[in-house]
Amino acid sequence: MRATHRVLRPGQHPAPPPPPAPPVHSDPPAHSASSAQAGRVAPVDGVGAAEVAAVHAVREAAGPALAAVRRGERPPAGALRALNAAMAAAPAHRELVWGEGPAAPERRTAAPARRLAAELAEAVAELLTDPRVGEVRECEGADCVLLFLPANPRRRWCVASACGNRARVARYYARHGKAGQADAGTGAGA
Repeated sequence: MRATHRVLRPGQHPAPPPPPAPPVHSDPPAHSASSAQAGRVAPVDGVGAAEVAAVHAVREAAGPALAAVRRGERPPAGALRALNAAMAAAPAHRELVWGEGPAAPERRTAAPARRLAAELAEAVAELLTDPRVGEVRECEGADCVLLFLPANPRRRWCVASACGNRARVARYYARHGKAGQADAGTGAGA
């Protein structure tokens, strides 16, 4: 597919960027949907206070544990206890099914909040024990709280099309001043 570029005449400025998307942690339904699509977490029918509390509890334990492991230190005992408790609260078992062929997917029969916490805690455990955990980086995007495992050593943002684009637009407006930002929506020159 061929990319098209709009040619700007002298005095014209590009359209302002769209408003920033809310952080993932402030929109639990979107987060659970995106995680389910990634195959990490089974879909949750309804996201309520219990599910949000479960995610926050795992996040509160995961943060200090991951920070310590990234520094080459032992994770805090309390963080490990919390993650282990989350995983133990919704044990998984394999179930043989026969559709178009044999399969043995993992199943959890716990309440949605416990199941969600267990699946997230297991993802954290996988990351903490991954030999590449030291390569995990903090996104350089303004106001972004996400961590990511870069595929390229020069990567700076969790998602280049979101945080990276915001950074590039901010640099553009910093170079061209406020006047460019005010006229950007009208196409009028200065």
